[in-house]
Amino acid sequence: MKTLLLALALLSAATLLALQQESQPGTTPTDKPLSQQTVQGCLQGGDHQFTLTDSRGTTYRLEGDSAKLKEHVGHEIEVAGTIGRGSASSSKSAPPDDSQSTIQVVDVKHLSGRCRSGK
Repeated sequence: MKTLLLALALLSAATLLALQQESQPGTTPTDKPLSQQTVQGCLQGGDHQFTLTDSRGTTYRLEGDSAKLKEHVGHEIEVAGTIGRGSASSSKSAPPDDSQSTIQVVDVKHLSGRCRSGK
């Protein structure tokens, strides 16, 4: 009987500990750390809103230093940064597309003075 009570007490404690860890912010499976990646494509945009379209036609919304990006609009570039899903935008002209991938730009590398894809 003592063994059964001890087993139930341990099971209850383990369950409570697991529930407590799941409810803490930042511990959900979707909060995995993002690694830095590079993407090449055609840069479009202006007024602090920039997109990069790669050779497969995937379009990414870029976030970061607008001054670095602005000088390369219409050019083929490579950006390095972390890729994630859309985030809240302060744009009043269009609501953000939460399904569009976003790149938090860390570095920009100029590849060509014009886009290869013509986009």
